[in-house]
Amino acid sequence: MLGGRTMTDQEAQSLKEAKRKEKRIEEEAEGLAKEQVKKKAYLVREEAIEEALKVKKTKRTEKRAAEEIRQSAKDQARREAFFANEQAMAEAQEARKLKAKKEPPE
Repeated sequence: MLGGRTMTDQEAQSLKEAKRKEKRIEEEAEGLAKEQVKKKAYLVREEAIEEALKVKKTKRTEKRAAEEIRQSAKDQARREAFFANEQAMAEAQEARKLKAKKEPPE
């Protein structure tokens, strides 16, 4: 009887060990699956952040280019106005010289 009973205890112990091992394997598999989900979510977030930064950089570049074009046009208009004013003053001075030559001195 003792021999049979010991075998049953050993079998019960082996069965418990097998169940524990199986449970541990399942928990490890679940842990790995959860870790993969977390990692994928992290990568998706990082990708979204990177994409947002790219969009911001593109917008800044476009805004800077538009500002440079606007500033260049403004500078060009200022230069043209300056040269037109210089030319008008030179022409007025020339006209005064011609008028002075035509008029007899008093």
